[in-house]
Amino acid sequence: MHTAQRLFSHPQYWAECFGTAEFLPMSREEMDQLGWDSCDIIIISGDAYVDHPSFGMAVIGRSWEKQGFRVGIIAQPDWSSKEDFMRLGKPNLFYAVSAGNMDSMINRYTADRKLRHDDAYTPNNEGGKRPDRAVLVYTQRCKEAFSDVPVLIGGIEASLRRIAHYDYWSDKVRRSVLFDSKADLLVYGNAERAIAEIAHRASRGEAMKDMLDIRGTAAIISELPGDWNAKDSTRVDKPGRVDPIPNPYHYADEENSDGSSCSTKSQAANDEVEEQVLHILPSPGSKQEFILLPSYEKVRNDPVLYAHTSRVLHLETNPANARTLVQKHGERYLWVSPPAIPLTTEEMDEVFDLPFQRIPHPAYGSARIPAYDMIKFSVNIMRGCFGGCSFCSITEHEGRWIQSRSEDSVIREIEKIRDMTPGFTGTISDLGGPTANMYHLNCKSEVIHAHCRRLSCVYPTICKNLKTDHSATTQLYRRARSLPGVKRIMIASGLRYDLAVEDPEYVKELVTHHVGGYLKIAPEHSEDGPLSKMMKPGMGTYDKFKEMFDRFSREAGKEQYLIPYFIAAHPGTTDEDMMNLALWLKSNGFRADQVQAFYPSPMASATAMYHSERDPLHRVNYKTSKVVIPKGERQRRLHKAFLRYHDPDNWPMLREALERMGKAHLIGYGKKHLVPPTQPANHPSAKKYGSKLHPKGSQGGKPAAKAKPNLPSSGTRKKGPRKGTILTQHTGLPPRQSGNGSKPKRKRR
Repeated sequence: MHTAQRLFSHPQYWAECFGTAEFLPMSREEMDQLGWDSCDIIIISGDAYVDHPSFGMAVIGRSWEKQGFRVGIIAQPDWSSKEDFMRLGKPNLFYAVSAGNMDSMINRYTADRKLRHDDAYTPNNEGGKRPDRAVLVYTQRCKEAFSDVPVLIGGIEASLRRIAHYDYWSDKVRRSVLFDSKADLLVYGNAERAIAEIAHRASRGEAMKDMLDIRGTAAIISELPGDWNAKDSTRVDKPGRVDPIPNPYHYADEENSDGSSCSTKSQAANDEVEEQVLHILPSPGSKQEFILLPSYEKVRNDPVLYAHTSRVLHLETNPANARTLVQKHGERYLWVSPPAIPLTTEEMDEVFDLPFQRIPHPAYGSARIPAYDMIKFSVNIMRGCFGGCSFCSITEHEGRWIQSRSEDSVIREIEKIRDMTPGFTGTISDLGGPTANMYHLNCKSEVIHAHCRRLSCVYPTICKNLKTDHSATTQLYRRARSLPGVKRIMIASGLRYDLAVEDPEYVKELVTHHVGGYLKIAPEHSEDGPLSKMMKPGMGTYDKFKEMFDRFSREAGKEQYLIPYFIAAHPGTTDEDMMNLALWLKSNGFRADQVQAFYPSPMASATAMYHSERDPLHRVNYKTSKVVIPKGERQRRLHKAFLRYHDPDNWPMLREALERMGKAHLIGYGKKHLVPPTQPANHPSAKKYGSKLHPKGSQGGKPAAKAKPNLPSSGTRKKGPRKGTILTQHTGLPPRQSGNGSKPKRKRR
């Protein structure tokens, strides 16, 4: 494993003599109070400034402050002119631009490309406070304000657009954001290590454009270095035959249809994947080596090369063996250095121990910032995710290596919440991160970890080299809930249930003490086709976890429910797949409250699938079969309608689809039917689609108005929602709770 300089071991910059600011200044008046005549670095952020470790710009700003620099923040500036970007004067070193905690396009538009009118990262949830493609706009205004000041771009928007990428909103492949923004340097991923080195080298007069050797960065160069070996990307992953992969969707102890044990096939699948990726190692030699990707012009015009490029990028994400990537754009080259070395536990602790005030900047007064309200009583215990879900951007941004804090550090933060955060009543809303249960889980062997290029540690089966012992998490839960003044510790982060079933003691601890009535998990689908493109486990593992969840809930004397999440219109999903998922939902008594259609975020593997119609999870060539891609508003609406099969608004569309698919036998009033043949009598569509009694002799001749599942009368309704009711769906919110966080609210129907 490569080594790196300890994060805060750099000699502090001379401005450290000014000490620590209560809040990083947002105005000249605050700078005057601190005795500053100027800022060394000015952060431009698309989010409101919340001085909390869950907000990226606060972490970056406080990290630079710890290094000795004077850091100011201009949050959500007026981008109509350069004036607001000059609010704090001219920075001595550089501007640092970020769109915020979310990509600005995802923040402003729905998966159907409709404009949102709210923004959880803005005071009072007000929409329209950041521009489309905020990194481009902010950088342009910084250059207009002071043309001689370098601009560093970062955050998730820049991170996910660091190479040529498919852009869902314009439906085309765009250049690297570094070329379009004309910034001097790009930093990607969790960037504390990179930004420290950038700032110190800039303070010594080094030009940002010359910092090509800093890991976790991207720059533009005019010509390739002559003292490096160039390796064509097709030599890394030559487009060739797509090897079949055995069915990975049964739990290992189940039997296959032929009576054989699944464990044999699952192990074969695991071994095959390891064989495919472990042999792709850097070539020996004295010269340094970079991989030359297909140019922007080629991937723009060739979907197969786009899919191939996406695959190579994802194979080069392990910090221990990743190589520099180079991609030509016109006459110049994009130079992407390998990912930064992950932070050690001690360094993670140092970051989270920085002097955050844990509240929004006082300039916002009493205005509510919904994103802050959601996390102010939660604690982030780790970073990264080795799940490798193809639709998720966590891996592209944070990486597959799990970076965990120490138990003592987490406990200190809980005590800070208890002692510092206004409104705390004793409930910690979450101990988690990208997932709830990957804390301190990594590879058993450092050697294997340093050489591995698997896209996922848990797909198609859990790697035999992965630690699955959750004892560190279990111990953390027990210690946290024993703290004075802490009444409850809830777990709201998504649970990786295929890992959890490997440790029944953890599941019992979780279910007994840390579930507030509902626990959210994400099977995402029931069918093998879409699951194989998502890199998600099958329903066999879900069923095993549900059995454990129900059993431990009964033993604890609690009535608790799972909230499963599902995605509509994911690449690889057919209309019949969605129909089968709807039948599964109905047979299990689930009625989704809200649903989510697949959102092609930049650089995700599933987005490459969506654009190229090829599967970059495996090798591709020009003879590779195309992947089924649900595109077009009508088909995407249909797939969402299947998830809400119980909504009368969707019945006409579903009836039409079922008849077209030759599945008209699923239209009726019986338990095995999916939708009724007519609309409810009191429904607005009844006149158009009909609400008369069904012809005599069919299912008892019940009118469509009676087609909804029978609800218990008000006198017999159980307290809380009926079993199986889904209260939230892909909102990112924790399970709904009453004001004191102790009992679940009843869902009115």
